[in-house]
Amino acid sequence: MVQPTRPPANAFVSYFRKIYNPIGFVQGYNFVLFVIFFGALLGFSLSRLMYLDFDGVFCATPEPAALPSECFFYKNDVEKFGIILHLATILPGAILACCQFVPVIRHKAIIVHRINGYIVILLSLASIAGVLMITRHAAGGSLETQAGLGLLSIMFVTSLILAFINIKRLQIEQHRAWMLRAWFYAGSIITLRLIQIISAILLSAIGTFQAARRCDLLEYLVEDANRTLDLYPACEPYFSGQNINQYAVVDADYADPSSAAEAAVALEISFGMALWIALAMHAVGIEIYLHLTPAEAERIRHFSYKRQVEAGMRHPGRAGITSDRFGDAGLWKPDGKEYIPVTVGESATAH
Repeated sequence: MVQPTRPPANAFVSYFRKIYNPIGFVQGYNFVLFVIFFGALLGFSLSRLMYLDFDGVFCATPEPAALPSECFFYKNDVEKFGIILHLATILPGAILACCQFVPVIRHKAIIVHRINGYIVILLSLASIAGVLMITRHAAGGSLETQAGLGLLSIMFVTSLILAFINIKRLQIEQHRAWMLRAWFYAGSIITLRLIQIISAILLSAIGTFQAARRCDLLEYLVEDANRTLDLYPACEPYFSGQNINQYAVVDADYADPSSAAEAAVALEISFGMALWIALAMHAVGIEIYLHLTPAEAERIRHFSYKRQVEAGMRHPGRAGITSDRFGDAGLWKPDGKEYIPVTVGESATAH
């Protein structure tokens, strides 16, 4: 159990400490943030484990958990393999990643933390490979959606790589920062869902949004050729065999759709916008958090310095990817204080 460095401010704090101190947290606000953000990631991932039943849940008939239009394209072997690979790796990877941020595991079971970290990185990289296989038709496959998924993948993978490089160089404060960035970026998928649904409802109320969709896709969604032709007369060349690639314009209506196609379009045209907003929110949010905890980063850097000296590294204190080694920051030097190795993510203690 972590020992607090100062007495509780009141009885509530005293009681609350009995909850978060045993799992390694020193400061209550860090425990609250952990519960909110990583609790959301854990809950979201656990609730999606049922999606691993691809035919029975994820693309079930008649009510799939995925967007109905996506299941149309998952008939393609490559895209079906891609989505299954993504789900089978990112869901357990995200669950295991939440364990990585529990302080007591990092400090009392370091070998578990290390092995679990390797597993998380491998699962995460495999999941991105799956994403790249399905991006062309994910949520309608618009250019803003493809670009957003590509950017999220780049940011996620780059952060994981930088976190891995830094931990191999024992630059622990940089490892912490990049791992936090990686999973905050990944967590934007949760915020995306909220923005997407709200946006779909709002644009349905506006009633002026439309999108062009392939007629074979519309027939799949409506599930009746005659009704599809009644709803979308522009598909007549498709049904007559004159143009198998015929498109028709579909209204976006999530609130009161006349067909599954209208509800799907409302969600699809909201997805790209929601993805960019959510990713921006999470990218800014994690930078704010990192800039508000400089004392913690400094404490961990001193601990990194000690570990690097013991390992005989050439540039102790900056053996990893630091701004004073690769950028224009002033040369960092230890301040001579003895830093007590408390929980990563908490306030520094020195004497």
